Amino acid sequence: MSYQTLAYEVGNCAGTITLNRPEVKNAINEKMHEELFDCLQEARSDENVRVIVLQGTNGSFSSGADLKSIPVEKLEHFDHGEYLERTYNKLVRLLDAINKPTVAYLNGTAVGAGLSIALACDFRVAEHDAKLALSFMKIGLVPDAGASYFLPRLIGLSKALELSLGESISAEEAYRIGLIHRIGNPDQLMETLKQAPPTAYSNMKNNMKCGLHLSLDDVLEEERKGQQQAGKSDEHRQALLHFLKGVKK
Repeated sequence: MSYQTLAYEVGNCAGTITLNRPEVKNAINEKMHEELFDCLQEARSDENVRVIVLQGTNGSFSSGADLKSIPVEKLEHFDHGEYLERTYNKLVRLLDAINKPTVAYLNGTAVGAGLSIALACDFRVAEHDAKLALSFMKIGLVPDAGASYFLPRLIGLSKALELSLGESISAEEAYRIGLIHRIGNPDQLMETLKQAPPTAYSNMKNNMKCGLHLSLDDVLEEERKGQQQAGKSDEHRQALLHFLKGVKK
């Protein structure tokens, strides 16, 4: 499938999605929403893809929502809630539901909803010169696209409130507060993720998410079900055979 607002490449077990509207710093318009949703679905269903990477181009990850794509005469009465429900909310729900590892490679500026989308990924890696900000409050709006859900869980409520005021932070500060996992490129992380057994990773991700809101008994039940499924997988069987061969030597 070909795309107009992004590029998609599969190679070495990775599906790399590159936001490609450099003239507006990869701001997300409705066309990009449609294509990004379709591309994520394509990567999700491709058995050759073990890891999904989302990145930007030309020194920017994404500058967030492309408000300039909305006709001026419509802005005054624009229904942001309706727009969210058919664009960002749909996209973030998909990102959260994907059971493969997802990596946001912040290879440049990530602000507003651009950063929100990165928060919905499993992992975040930022280049040294990347700048991150939730800039909604600066234009009289509230953080959206899942930021209010993911950000407090990642860095705590107090720090999430501070970051939501809109000041940008460096990659070093983002790493210090736990917003990103690494500084630099994601190559080493991706190699690790490619080795993760798909069945086990999927269940592990589900269990960890359940651990945030379910009771201990409920989480123990999820672990039981997940372990039962993982224990019957080919990945476990092959790993067990490899282990036993090593023991016999």
